[in-house]
Amino acid sequence: MSATIQQSCSVPAEVRNVALPTGLMELKVDAGAFRLDDLIGFAARANAKRGFLFLSKVLGKHWPVTPQAIRAIHVALAAQVPADLPGPVVFIAMAETAIGLGQGVFEAYRDANAHCPALFLHTSRYQVGDTPIIEFEEAHSHAPRQFLHMPTDARLRELLLGARSLVLVDDEASTGNTFLNLTAACRALNPAIERVHLATITNFMGQAANDALSRRFGIAVTIGAALSGEYAFTAGQLQQGTAAAQLFEAHAERGASAAFGRLGVDRSLSVPDDLAARLSATIGNGERTLVLGTGEFMHMAFLLGRALEQHGADVVVQSTTRSPILQWGAVSDVLHFPDNYGEGVANFIYNVAPGQYDHVFICHETPPNAALHQLAQALGGRLFHFLSEDTVEEIPVRRS
Repeated sequence: MSATIQQSCSVPAEVRNVALPTGLMELKVDAGAFRLDDLIGFAARANAKRGFLFLSKVLGKHWPVTPQAIRAIHVALAAQVPADLPGPVVFIAMAETAIGLGQGVFEAYRDANAHCPALFLHTSRYQVGDTPIIEFEEAHSHAPRQFLHMPTDARLRELLLGARSLVLVDDEASTGNTFLNLTAACRALNPAIERVHLATITNFMGQAANDALSRRFGIAVTIGAALSGEYAFTAGQLQQGTAAAQLFEAHAERGASAAFGRLGVDRSLSVPDDLAARLSATIGNGERTLVLGTGEFMHMAFLLGRALEQHGADVVVQSTTRSPILQWGAVSDVLHFPDNYGEGVANFIYNVAPGQYDHVFICHETPPNAALHQLAQALGGRLFHFLSEDTVEEIPVRRS
């Protein structure tokens, strides 16, 4: 099921109509470098505000993807960031789905532009301690409230407050409203921002909306995507119950870390060499491995998967999610389990069946808890608690 992608310059435009349980999707795709079916599938969401999902096959969230394919998208989107963006440049990835994507695009950009001062941050639905936050809304989401933390490190805070350009990263753009809300919040904090670039796997806003971005944002805006076009969705009647909006719970025990991007990083991260070497030694020839991120903790799972791939393992990466999606179309399997961040929100894994993989390595930032043990038991997996970039401890799984 994992995606293999090939980039070219000759993929023709196409029109696709898809009947979802929640309505009719009409999609027009522009000619470009990637095939539609290599990048996305179609799914139906249990969400009255938006009953569809362009389910990415290269994101590493709802669909198992090889690290090589994920990295190819990171590089492709980083290459579309305009070379003349004035620095410092701040990359911001949108929680939860695009956190790993944004961090990967940032690292690919840094590889090619080591001279340019740049900062990576990701938005979050969890607040780290009493760190000051900027709040904005993702109006169509099942969990609309998002936070952007102010870096506590003086050098990183100076990069944010002195930034002249933003690169905002999400897996898809369909209205641009969330990007607009975040841009307004950042410019209220730092009026010196003069350029914005939007980086997405899919951009289905349409040419007229793309042309109007700068006027709408009140600032010079560009957009880059692996796949572009426009869509129309005619909502029908949901065949299953609609999920209620997920609200922020002020007293939840989240355990969200400050170490991996919420408070900013200005360099590429890595996983310990000995961890990848030790785990690769346990994988036999022909055995399949899943590296599973949890919630907002995605990028370190990708980096571990990439390190295992470089050791010769047959490995794919994806993540758990709080997004409710119906079992239809691009979603063949649905597993649900408690929330390891402690908000009491249902969490899911899509397109993974128990016993499908010989090895499942579960990467988490939260302290080990009953939810993580239940997840590991369901998948026959092993738990790896990332206390920091350099310190990872394996948690013995309690077997029932």
